[in-house]
Amino acid sequence: MKVIIYQNPKGDNVCACHPTGELPIEEVLIKDCPAGAIIVDDSDLPYEHDEFFNAWRLIDGKVSIDFNAAQELTKDRLRIERAPLLTAQDVLFQRALETGSDTSAIIAEKQRLRDITKLADQAKTLDELKLIKAQQ
Repeated sequence: MKVIIYQNPKGDNVCACHPTGELPIEEVLIKDCPAGAIIVDDSDLPYEHDEFFNAWRLIDGKVSIDFNAAQELTKDRLRIERAPLLTAQDVLFQRALETGSDTSAIIAEKQRLRDITKLADQAKTLDELKLIKAQQ
């Protein structure tokens, strides 16, 4: 199957056009797509890393994944994942204060959650980025 790909006009990711087949793909390319759009085999796209779709870049006629952008996407995902976990730790902390219980484990967990995005900077591969989770 063929698809049309092109760099988003903002330049921050790739757009993929999957024609319906009503018109030949070459006509869709000319009629509906911006300059620089190209036709590629769908199998050449990095779908195995579709969670990093917003890091896909069109470089020299091939879709690649911008690793720095993938790291930033991972950090954004981790911030979303950790938000309810931090809230839960805040509740536990407050309860511990009210009862005079030890808060050291809670404080350590809150710090771990705050630092979780640093793991994305340490990752060297996309698979390593995928494995980072806020939840232990």
